[in-house]
Amino acid sequence: MSVGSVTNLVVDQSDEQQSLRENVSALVGKFGRKYFQEVVRKGEKPDELWKALGDAGYLGVHISEENGGGGGGLADLAIVIEETSAAGCPVFMIVISPAICGTLLDSHGSPEQKAAWLPGIASGELKMAFAITEPDAGSNTHRITTTATPTDTGWTVTGQKYWTSGIDEADAVLVVARSAEADATGRHPLSLFIVPKDAPGLSFTPIDSALMMPEKQFTVFFDDVQVSHSAVVGGAGGGLKTVFAALNPERVAAASVANGIARYAIDRGAAYARDRTVWDVPIGTHQGVSHPLAKAHIDLQMARLITMRAAEIYDAGGDAGDTANMAKYAAGESAIAALDHAIQIHGGNGLSNEYGLTDLWFVARMFRTAPVSKEMILNHVASHSLGLPKSY
Repeated sequence: MSVGSVTNLVVDQSDEQQSLRENVSALVGKFGRKYFQEVVRKGEKPDELWKALGDAGYLGVHISEENGGGGGGLADLAIVIEETSAAGCPVFMIVISPAICGTLLDSHGSPEQKAAWLPGIASGELKMAFAITEPDAGSNTHRITTTATPTDTGWTVTGQKYWTSGIDEADAVLVVARSAEADATGRHPLSLFIVPKDAPGLSFTPIDSALMMPEKQFTVFFDDVQVSHSAVVGGAGGGLKTVFAALNPERVAAASVANGIARYAIDRGAAYARDRTVWDVPIGTHQGVSHPLAKAHIDLQMARLITMRAAEIYDAGGDAGDTANMAKYAAGESAIAALDHAIQIHGGNGLSNEYGLTDLWFVARMFRTAPVSKEMILNHVASHSLGLPKSY
């Protein structure tokens, strides 16, 4: 039995989910780590893999059937994301387009917006990026300065976003912007807009990033971009509530990528420890090798369980905030520890791209910082779970 095998621990609640997991694993396994490494090395996109996932219905497994999806839930999408990553192909665009944008539009989009976007997002034929982070706002969404000013025909969007992933391959971007006028509390209500990538006044420049992944990161500029009234998602001024509705799926999806990376790393590390022989015994015989890997495996399984639990709570209509945040924290810590141990077990070979580990380092490390930092998660747990005074 493989260390990374899904049979190690029961995390699925139905035979259908187990079948989904096995089928996604088989499909992505036909592509594998070498394929993904070559795509990244060439600066290309995993278009063949994306199309295969879309054609099989996996990108839209969580989207309602009436909107072109499979009618499943976030737990099903989490399985798709984890298995894709566990096969050595962490496609972060699944987190952005189907998980964040698809979930948000399915729950808050107008009938026209759903009809225009969701079938394409579900099939993979359309992609959406998500723009919320700004250089001077960080995690404090209330401090964003990108502004939407009403006009006779709609809105004018002006401002700048930062670390926007994958806008170069997207057809449109969901943009969080504030109203020009403050409300009675002194805050500027937020709204969410669908902005076509080719809209006049929208431009973007790449960020020189250490992330070895197909999705590039960008600074995005909105220079008096004109959008219609129909571009607003969830109603003008309702952006904060709408955006927060997508945060828990984002955290679950990000945790699923991290869990998949951890599974891949532990699987590779254990295989090498079984096969590599020094002084007539496999190196896995030594507790200095086996114990850190065993601990990484335990931490991974706990992260997987809480991730699936967060997805189940969300699918049941419950408040998944605490659980989703803890899942993302646990998965981020597990992924970087598992990858670090796997690299160390390989010795010098761990630093060779041939073994498919070292080029995952910054991708795994990203999950300590994004989409929400470990410090902000600890702040959330301290105040929400423990009832401690807020520190900010």
